Amino acid sequence: MSGTSRCMLVVVVLVCVCLLGPAEALGGAKSRPRPQRRPKKPKTEPVDKTPPAQNINIDQMAGKWYLINTASKCPLMLKQATSMEPTVMTLTRLSDQTLSVSTKTRHNHQCWEILQVYHQTPTTGRLVLKGRNPDLDTVVVIGESDYSSYAILFYQKRGEVTVKLYTRSPDNLPEPVLVKFEQVSEKHGLGLAYVFGLPTYSHCGDVDKDHVIKCIPTC
Repeated sequence: MSGTSRCMLVVVVLVCVCLLGPAEALGGAKSRPRPQRRPKKPKTEPVDKTPPAQNINIDQMAGKWYLINTASKCPLMLKQATSMEPTVMTLTRLSDQTLSVSTKTRHNHQCWEILQVYHQTPTTGRLVLKGRNPDLDTVVVIGESDYSSYAILFYQKRGEVTVKLYTRSPDNLPEPVLVKFEQVSEKHGLGLAYVFGLPTYSHCGDVDKDHVIKCIPTC
């Protein structure tokens, strides 16, 4: 029998065994009933520990926000912790269900603009940045904001959480807000060793179209 014929025979045998089932494949012998598995407990995501702020008003979140502090164990951020560039985010309402997000930052002395779309969920204050598949989605939670001076946002991807502190003005960061951010980060296992401050000067302004991109963040 040739090698090809032998392979085909193995395939046919395997298919027949699968179709017949264990009892018939063994000449009719009855198999013992398998013990039933206990149902798995619903998985609790880290970001679920911090629900969105109550009665969050998405429209009041619109406008410009300066990124002041980031708390994360993301390897990429840890690697770039000492060379993080000034970053500014602008939120704009696109529709009842979506927000346009423009993030401007500098890379290799060049300003770039990153465009994204956040999708609202049934839970107000909980948004989703969709990836190539649901496993790569980024959940964004507005943890707290007074709309006029600061906002604390949580970003979760693949079970890892990053906490970010934004302010309306890069020059005015009240000490109580900074302390609150550090305390919230600590609750997610992000102590001061994982908190990185960003420059509060030289933010990017207008960006030419050749440096405008659409992408999904690594973390």
